[in-house]
Amino acid sequence: MALAVIDRDTTLPDFTNPPVEETALSIQFAPIPKFGAPHFGLYWAQIRGEFERFEVQARVANVTEQFDPSVRQRPQVGLQFLPAPDLRCWFLDKSGNRLIQIQRDRFIHNWRRVTGTETYPRYPKTRETLQAQWIRFLSFLKSEDLGSPEVNQCEITYVNHIEYGSGWRDYGELNKVVAPWSGQQSGEFLPHPERATMEMHYLLPEKLGRLHISLVPVIRARVMQEVLQMSLIARGAPKSSNVEDILSWMDLGREWVVKGFSDITTQTMHKIWGRTS
Repeated sequence: MALAVIDRDTTLPDFTNPPVEETALSIQFAPIPKFGAPHFGLYWAQIRGEFERFEVQARVANVTEQFDPSVRQRPQVGLQFLPAPDLRCWFLDKSGNRLIQIQRDRFIHNWRRVTGTETYPRYPKTRETLQAQWIRFLSFLKSEDLGSPEVNQCEITYVNHIEYGSGWRDYGELNKVVAPWSGQQSGEFLPHPERATMEMHYLLPEKLGRLHISLVPVIRARVMQEVLQMSLIARGAPKSSNVEDILSWMDLGREWVVKGFSDITTQTMHKIWGRTS
């Protein structure tokens, strides 16, 4: 199958130095019943030349956007014992910047900073990689007589680390970072907040999905430094399991993530991050 390549979309906001720490493009599908523990190793044998390391991780929960108010997702309480096939496996390249994650109901392609000096590869490149790796995964499933996955959700995640001291000093100046945060208090008793968290959720048109935005202080592990983490997750169902429809939804999700990031952050920060369009 020929790979479709897109150039940078000049109609979207763009930054020369965005605070992107990690991106993830995820494809969720109905669990593949016959996908067993040996298939992790068989799949790794096919990609080991490019992804030479692996790690075993806990399974990522199945998440589906609901639009019927009568349907609610109940939180899982207590211990849950999962068989080996319900684990998740990371396959990492030599640098650790790129990785593929698979479990029997999800396929994820990640890019992440490891040293902090890496150049963010931009969406067209990560989209191209996702397409190539997903097609290879489909071929693997076919060769192992595991069938074709029934895709039910796509997800695109951008994790941004916003450093203190660059355009703002503390949470008394959060309004210099986050446009909806007024920074005003009705009285004079409370001091500036020590820390703050926020969550916002937005419906995509025609119930194509949702955009979830969260802000929370975290410790950046590589330097043990606290930063404000802004995560944007677009999630929804593609029209079908066809590669073209999956990529089309990813493009929509990316549009909402990028425009949402631009809308929710301030022009002050846009100048610091080098906004060009």
